[in-house]
Amino acid sequence: MGIKLSTSNYGKSRVRLVRITRGDEQHHLKDISVDIQFEGDFEDVHVHGDNRNVLPTDTMKNTVYALASQRPVAEIEEFGLRLTGHFLDNNPQARNVRVNLTERQWARILVEGRPHPWAFVAGRPDKRTAMVSGTHAGRSVQAGIEDLLVLKSNESAFEGYIQDRYTTLPETRDRIFATVVKANWSYGRQDVAFSRCWEGVRSVLLQTFAEHRSESVQHTLYAMAGAVLDSFGEIDAIRISMPNKHHLPVDLTPFGMENNNEVFVATDEPHGLIEAVVRRDSGLF
Repeated sequence: MGIKLSTSNYGKSRVRLVRITRGDEQHHLKDISVDIQFEGDFEDVHVHGDNRNVLPTDTMKNTVYALASQRPVAEIEEFGLRLTGHFLDNNPQARNVRVNLTERQWARILVEGRPHPWAFVAGRPDKRTAMVSGTHAGRSVQAGIEDLLVLKSNESAFEGYIQDRYTTLPETRDRIFATVVKANWSYGRQDVAFSRCWEGVRSVLLQTFAEHRSESVQHTLYAMAGAVLDSFGEIDAIRISMPNKHHLPVDLTPFGMENNNEVFVATDEPHGLIEAVVRRDSGLF
């Protein structure tokens, strides 16, 4: 029986880029991690050790820094489009180039109530992400958010579920709902105000989580996704992942005390994991 290379990809991961744009009045800081992957005509390097179609991953790393030096890095989606276009234009052997970007948030330090022009402090813990995928026929842009830790202590229930002989979870109309939201959404076009849209999606996700009267994690996830699609016509589809970060009431009866749903222990493992894609009639996911 013969063997054949089915699929392959290669690239450079975790390319760390810090870009300072030095204006007359302020400096602007971008802190980004970039992952690059090529797919294409790479059978010869695997089968015969022929490297003629291989762009070294070290060159991919250097390209990130070279393109960042040519002009300021504003929105990570735009920088991803620049990288993808460069690699496709110069590497006909690559059928598909995928660039993933993760941005760390920084905020200006306040000095006497005013933002300092070039001193920063670590900002919000959630991260802004983007993925640009391109072929020689066209490109697509996705954006996202990771590590968005949220919690609500009211208007969260879970009851009416299947119960069998192994079920021990009690039904409740009043539980802590905590999760770490990860969301990715696809744009139907590229002429998007990416930063405005990203901030808007983040705000809609948070507001919907806070205001939705939840019957389950699934129920609130769907409401959050629907609110994003209702608010942003440029978004075709959204994928949301929400692990259920359990907060379990502590049994105080051994101490002769009553727990009035006020004392909890937070547990990391195991946890439920709820994920879904919500889309319009057409979408990339």
